[in-house]
Amino acid sequence: MDLLKQRILKEGKIMGNDILQVDSFLNHQIDVDLFNKIGREFYRYFGGEKISKILTIEASGIGIACITAQYFNVPVVFAKKVDTKSLNRNAYESEVYSLTKGKGYKIRVTKDYISPGEKILIIDDFLANGNSVMGLIDIIKAAGAELAGVGIVIEKGFQRGGKMLRGMGIKLYSLVTIDSMESGKISFA
Repeated sequence: MDLLKQRILKEGKIMGNDILQVDSFLNHQIDVDLFNKIGREFYRYFGGEKISKILTIEASGIGIACITAQYFNVPVVFAKKVDTKSLNRNAYESEVYSLTKGKGYKIRVTKDYISPGEKILIIDDFLANGNSVMGLIDIIKAAGAELAGVGIVIEKGFQRGGKMLRGMGIKLYSLVTIDSMESGKISFA
């Protein structure tokens, strides 16, 4: 998506060599017109998959997943990040590690919201090492549902997540892949 690349180059802020801040249009302030174009593109790519639900993780993925869900006419379920002290026995859980937060945490989806046999599309804002996506896949498997694919807005191609998921045979579609962010410059694949 050329529009997304232009926005990243114009408004993205590089922090170190591995963190890209896109708060002005994707994570903090939301450009709804851009989200509509993103949702339409995910529908174009995954539209033939007969998706039952879209699954994401709180918080930044929710807006993108909701706009995308309008094109599929399906509900959105989001995994909540939970404190280990507040366990709910009626939930699927997984452990994930956040690169941006530098810590691990549990994610949870109540069992009422994902059923066996459903075809689930994962949508998220970033893919780095694949920890969040793998946690969501754990939940899909535990529910007896089927993974239809993974849609990512920005993939950091220089980190292992994309290669790992593709190596597992997962249908992965990233709208933009960044090859590097060294010396304050973004290079796209």
